[in-house]
Amino acid sequence: MEQDDVRNLQEQIDELKRQVKYLSDQMHVPYATGIRPTLFEPRLQAAIQKGDKIGAIKVYRELTNCDLLEAKNAVEDMWNTYH
Repeated sequence: MEQDDVRNLQEQIDELKRQVKYLSDQMHVPYATGIRPTLFEPRLQAAIQKGDKIGAIKVYRELTNCDLLEAKNAVEDMWNTYH
């Protein structure tokens, strides 16, 4: 691949990142380079939006198979975005 091709691809990637960041800001969804797929899980979003922290932790654990503390910390990070 030519150096100009690589530069062009990098510019396109940078523009896409800017667009994703803009959209995440508009939707009040945290932007992260390592986005957790669970963040967009409808059941998790619904629990957080209606204020059901325990339900959100339960859903997060089901999705990720993580321990209770990790799920609690992850949900609390997301919680601050919505509340």
